[in-house]
Amino acid sequence: MADNLLSSLPPQAFARRDEAPDQEFYRFERLVTHIDPAAVAAVTQLYRQFLPAGGAVLDLMSSWVSHLPAEVSYQRVAGLGMNARELSQNPRLTERLVQNLNEQPGLPYADGEFDGAGICVSVQYLTQPTAVFTELARVLRPGAPLVVTFSNRCFPDKAVYAWQVLDDNGHVGLVQQYFAAGGFGPTEVFAHRPKGGDPLYGVVGHTTPSFLTHKL
Repeated sequence: MADNLLSSLPPQAFARRDEAPDQEFYRFERLVTHIDPAAVAAVTQLYRQFLPAGGAVLDLMSSWVSHLPAEVSYQRVAGLGMNARELSQNPRLTERLVQNLNEQPGLPYADGEFDGAGICVSVQYLTQPTAVFTELARVLRPGAPLVVTFSNRCFPDKAVYAWQVLDDNGHVGLVQQYFAAGGFGPTEVFAHRPKGGDPLYGVVGHTTPSFLTHKL
């Protein structure tokens, strides 16, 4: 159903104002956080709540900081992002990989390799979200969580048009469609809406038992 809804969108829905290669845009590192400290804390709390301590975690569309809770240890934190120098500055990563998901949405990991995954304030840049979320469902173990967080900020030249024409509630609904199209189960929605400062929304879903046959 959700896949049909995404398929019914016009072709330009997942186009961007700047269609130059993403590698050019992300060539220079940006060692800043794109949301304020309270919003960062909201991301960290969701990770604390859903990503299993001691597990293998995939930080997709990663950068120089992963916002993982400092007091929690993980057996593995794999970071896949667009800038090698940013990834090299991230102390939580145990491995690093540069890959443009808009050109190559396939993930270079085995079936059922991770206990959880997160995408932080980057989902708005995906031009092939169904393919990426389907891959996430494949590389996560059955029942594993995916935590997707976002705010109302973006690089407007690189965010897809579908994202830019929607409000915050529309963003939540769009991301929920990504989860459904990728084969995840029902999602939960979390909202941090301060009177001042950046809002932060989280959509959390888990892989479904239907992926068991692919992962055993």
